[in-house]
Amino acid sequence: MAEKLGITDRAVSKWETGKSMPDSSIMLELCEILEITVNELLSGEKIDMESYEKKADENLIALKRKDENNMTKNVIISLLFSVTLSIGIMVCVICNLAISGNLTWSLIPVSSIVFVWVISFPSIILGKKGVVVSLISLSIFSIPFLFLISNLIKVKDVFSVGAIMAVISIVFLWIVVAIFNHIGKTKRLIALGTTFLLAIPFILIINIILSKMIAEPPLDVWDMLSIFILLILAFGSFVYDYAQKKGLIK
Repeated sequence: MAEKLGITDRAVSKWETGKSMPDSSIMLELCEILEITVNELLSGEKIDMESYEKKADENLIALKRKDENNMTKNVIISLLFSVTLSIGIMVCVICNLAISGNLTWSLIPVSSIVFVWVISFPSIILGKKGVVVSLISLSIFSIPFLFLISNLIKVKDVFSVGAIMAVISIVFLWIVVAIFNHIGKTKRLIALGTTFLLAIPFILIINIILSKMIAEPPLDVWDMLSIFILLILAFGSFVYDYAQKKGLIK
């Protein structure tokens, strides 16, 4: 079954022991293999036609309650996160006013805290569904944030260098999201290994651009070490995925 669905034996084992449920993206394919309906899959038993509608309602209610509980949990966490950041902003502003009499250095941490909140909040309150929203926010606000910081500390290189690095990094993150959306749901280790491999050319691109902007060598010992570690991680991910599919690792 794992081979037909393109997933690991461990994932199937977790379904059998009740530790997790199949992802919604493969439920229809799983039902076709088992020759059952989605309603029967969620119920964990064969359903006769007389009780079919009743079971369908029960399953829908159970799924709705699960979603509501997750949303409530996420709302509480997001509120605590927002309150914590708000306290941090107030502390910075109060200290700055008490020491300098006006807002000077506090604008840097305050703008940074607001930037972090804008990027993080969608993922916290929406969970996995908010990752793309967070990435959209990062794509929109990174350049303005770097421009603001550059003007606050009066260092032009923060914007000129940072903007280029930000664009390259954001492109890489979008590619990673695309990879995990395409194959990550059923082949997470393959997606992870692919991500490690893709990180290598992006590291080289960033280093080459930086070397031209700040007159530094494109590669040093630490860069070579990073590339070597990424290659090991990619190789390990692919090997582990292969071993799981062959049943060598449970």
